[in-house]
Amino acid sequence: MTTLPAPPEPSPTRERVLVDHDALLEFLTEILVGRGLPRDRAREAARALCHGDLTGMDSHGVANLTRLYLPLLDEGRADPRAEPRVVTDLGAAVLLDARRALGLWSASEAMDLAAARAERHGIGLVAVRDATHLGCAGHHALRAVERGMVGVVTSNCGGQRIARPPGGTVALLGTNPLSAAAPAGALPPFLLDMSTTAAPTGRIRQAAREGRSVPEGLLCDDREAPVTDPSEFDAGRAHLTWLGDRVGRFKGFGLGVLVEVLSAVVSGSGRGPRPDALTGDGGPTGRDDDIGFLMLAIAPDALREGARTDAEELFGVLTDCPPVDPEHPVRYPGWHEYHLAAERRVRGVPLSVDLYEELVETARGAGICAPRSVVEER
Repeated sequence: MTTLPAPPEPSPTRERVLVDHDALLEFLTEILVGRGLPRDRAREAARALCHGDLTGMDSHGVANLTRLYLPLLDEGRADPRAEPRVVTDLGAAVLLDARRALGLWSASEAMDLAAARAERHGIGLVAVRDATHLGCAGHHALRAVERGMVGVVTSNCGGQRIARPPGGTVALLGTNPLSAAAPAGALPPFLLDMSTTAAPTGRIRQAAREGRSVPEGLLCDDREAPVTDPSEFDAGRAHLTWLGDRVGRFKGFGLGVLVEVLSAVVSGSGRGPRPDALTGDGGPTGRDDDIGFLMLAIAPDALREGARTDAEELFGVLTDCPPVDPEHPVRYPGWHEYHLAAERRVRGVPLSVDLYEELVETARGAGICAPRSVVEER
């Protein structure tokens, strides 16, 4: 059993500020209401956005407010008041057209629908098309756990192509994230949340903004040699690699293709591998419009008795595994994130000074107050 490291923290050399979690949620909600979202949608979208910062996935948190979500709304690529429409309803399986609703909200709505169907059928599947970026897939998978179910989420990147097949010279796929979450009894929920590339673009760009290099194995050049300068990615001189690096990259690539099938082929959304992609210069092409999701909720208790007890025992055995280093006990995916989120809800959410200044500027433009901050003590 491999001992899992804690979620990555921002660079310790960069000053950070702490912002009260509830105040941050209220601020984000007001900003999104100002962009036309109904308050209940804005509140849920704010929760989804904060999930990244609560769990240590800073590259997928509040940093994307001004870089991704506000531009989507301002450019009309996301409709703040869109009403998703059921296209096909087979009871346990539903096809949903999101109609460009903000994915931070619509993905949770889709998982709630999947869970509601699972309560009746033991399983609920909702395929979503014409969606927009959903943020951390794990946030939406956890909504199934809140109802005692297993949740699975996959998302492609619509028509965006930024990753090349192994040995290929043309970008055909996105980072294609997937997530799975499961109850663990009295223990923290299991939560796997990952891109199928070795790193998501947000992590690469965050390193570039902070002037940090990235480890070998995340980026490569046209000849598949390692690249550690993250700025080379947006310059077009480096490309994302797949999970598994050179030895196991076909596993990561295979997962990426699987996510494309589950998210795009099932729902009929936009997809990266289309014939027109082969006519480009090999670099990134397309935009992340018409994204496809797959939301799956499984209700073990509807199938048999004892599933909850078995789950708690399973995860308990994992944490009881004797560690190689007593200072680093064995933990499963989701353990560290659960405890980190609990701590940050009480202590405050750490944000970089640069990011906090962005929020202050955004608040000024919206005519509201930014959440107060204090310098983090180290």
